[in-house]
Amino acid sequence: MHYDVFQKKAEGPVRVAKQEECGIDREVERLFLQVMCKDKALAKGMRCYTYGDLGQEAYGAAGRQLVDVLICVSQIGCCIAYLIFLGTNLSSIVTGATKQSSFFIFMLIPFEMCIACVRSLAALAPFSIFADICNMAALALVVRDDFHNFKGFGDLNSFTTVPAIAFAMGIGIYCFEGFGMTITLEASMQKPKKFGKILALMLSLITLVYVAFGFLGYLAFREETRDIITLNLPASWTTVLVKAGLIIALFFTFPVMMYPVHEIVEHKLLTSTWFQKIVMPSPHLHVLLANAVRGITVLGVAIVAVSVPGFGIFISLVGGTVCALLAFVLPSLFHMHLCWDTAHWTTCSFDIVLIVCGVLFAIYSTYTTVAQLFFHAS
Repeated sequence: MHYDVFQKKAEGPVRVAKQEECGIDREVERLFLQVMCKDKALAKGMRCYTYGDLGQEAYGAAGRQLVDVLICVSQIGCCIAYLIFLGTNLSSIVTGATKQSSFFIFMLIPFEMCIACVRSLAALAPFSIFADICNMAALALVVRDDFHNFKGFGDLNSFTTVPAIAFAMGIGIYCFEGFGMTITLEASMQKPKKFGKILALMLSLITLVYVAFGFLGYLAFREETRDIITLNLPASWTTVLVKAGLIIALFFTFPVMMYPVHEIVEHKLLTSTWFQKIVMPSPHLHVLLANAVRGITVLGVAIVAVSVPGFGIFISLVGGTVCALLAFVLPSLFHMHLCWDTAHWTTCSFDIVLIVCGVLFAIYSTYTTVAQLFFHAS
């Protein structure tokens, strides 16, 4: 889960809280910037109902391609993290250790491939609701164990090294990986004018939950805090319930998170010339090939998941690179292109600063993550 890695010992609670408090304002502003660009595009008579449409109107086909690729990578990164979490916790329940996580990941894949064939997002809604219920129940049990293991406020480390700050920032950005859906969500509302207030309120509440969960976990386990917090919990029936609840939740959340990936891949497939000439005339072949592509995509995600050396490191890499580009760099680029004639010079200057900082942060995050990978390998 996203909130597990907030308890990583490298950051400590004070650093996580400070980063989240200052990060929420930036995140809200960048999300609103997407809506501003969308409104500007619509005012010019452009079609703009998704993040990809916004990229199309700003920079043509190249803009859409870039957005689609980054959204696919970010969603796949999220799903890879889910599979790692699922495999690790299943292995710990069944074998008492985490060494067999790869086996349990591949054991789940046939079921995920079957669910991937569901093409209606509405049909997946019950799974998502059930997953939310399991999430909340498991979260409550984890908090209970955190209070039970509470060790006071002494000997707390706010942060350790400069790379640890980049590590925490990457995880923080990853936790808000749904920014690609901002325009789509606003367009689906019955009262879009209330979107801004609802967005700010929800982001504030979610951030509060993240920070509180991170504080409690670190106060309970200190320097022994694991990337996946459930591995810190004592061996008991409540721990099994927590792990089982989160496993069920992520198992049914996985196909929902893969849905945008399947949609983008299938759109590219359907619009290809060879597909229209060879496959489209046969409805049965059409459905068979589309389902096969979905299954192969899920299998590919699983193969990458078993190859990832570390849960926290991987999440930080995805958040510090792809998610940072989607959240800060691209909205600023689109805003400068679409709103340059009406925007104040201070706003444009801020866009430039965000673009430069976002790109530099992505480069530095990649460097620190690769360095950590080599360190772990050695």
